[in-house]
Amino acid sequence: MAARTNSPHELSQKFLQLFKMEGRFVQAPGRVNLIGEHTDYNDGFVLPAAIQFHTTVGAAARSDRALCVFSGNYCEGAEFNLEQLPANARNHWSDYVVGVARQLEQSGIRLPGINLLIQGDVPHGAGLSSSASLEAAVCCALLHAAGKKLASREVALLCQRAENEFVGARCGIMDQFVSVHGRKDHALLLDCRSLEYRSLPIPESVRFVICNTMVRHSVAGGEYNQRRRECEAAAHYFSRVEPGVKALRDVSMRSFERYGSALPGTIRKRARHVIAENRRVIDAADALTRHDLARFGQLMGESHASLRNDFEVSCRELDLMVELAAGLDGVYGARMTGGGFGGCTINLVQCDGVDMFASKVAQGYERETGQKPEIYICTAADGVRSVA
Repeated sequence: MAARTNSPHELSQKFLQLFKMEGRFVQAPGRVNLIGEHTDYNDGFVLPAAIQFHTTVGAAARSDRALCVFSGNYCEGAEFNLEQLPANARNHWSDYVVGVARQLEQSGIRLPGINLLIQGDVPHGAGLSSSASLEAAVCCALLHAAGKKLASREVALLCQRAENEFVGARCGIMDQFVSVHGRKDHALLLDCRSLEYRSLPIPESVRFVICNTMVRHSVAGGEYNQRRRECEAAAHYFSRVEPGVKALRDVSMRSFERYGSALPGTIRKRARHVIAENRRVIDAADALTRHDLARFGQLMGESHASLRNDFEVSCRELDLMVELAAGLDGVYGARMTGGGFGGCTINLVQCDGVDMFASKVAQGYERETGQKPEIYICTAADGVRSVA
């Protein structure tokens, strides 16, 4: 399982021990995406939920302009001068902190010197958005310490810019948005262009079961950014044959079938996935509204096949997890979740079948790969919030 998050009292004591002052704490969740993969940076639709894994950040203002950060997970500290923050990422956990601080300063919010303590239990490299969880918690903690406020939407956009422009991962808005706006027992249908959203209740009869293949991925890696470039190339082509196309979100399947044959094979496959996936998200939201979990699960399966065959971001271990889940009782649907190239699958499972599901999938996966997976049983959680 993921690392245990210390209790608020333990974190308060640790903050006092480290910095000789009391801190104020903020908590932001990771997320799981039920359906809608690689659509967010194509201005499309997604259907994620915040989950019960969090990053907790304590903060207190200092009398100077130093940003002093300590990670409880890494048992390591770092210190920066707010007058001259690093201009480039250094492939270190503190990059996310520096990126957020830079964005706040550039937006006109002058930060005082601040002490930060960071502790989290969102599994790293699992596609559950530990980075967005960290960014959202750090952003809100820095704002509290500075005595400033930003609207929730602006917090999400600022955190996305930090990851895009400083860390170097060209992610869409989904992860940061749901970490800020998540709602307990609800999924979030998000239009990634307009940022309009609505909350959809998750039936009490099901749980999210997340199966970690233990194959780590990195969204800052070249494959993720390459997929984005391929999507942009496809959108540029369609903008020349159809008026009004700004992103693949604007291309219908009818237009794809009419004009897509002129695209290079790889670009054509990337476009087909995104165009079909946007339609699947809308259909899945409708199915969830009608409590048609069988249809929702069918769409999850179609999404995984498209991610495997057209977008080519799955891997042997993810495919195996989905295959193991498919034949079990009480499973409505299974698919890879997150950017791909490793990480986790998301499974929608009847409550009374969860334990049996977890046992059989874990046994089958270890038997086939020799690797013991981690399995997390979750419900949807609230977004970023202050904690005692």
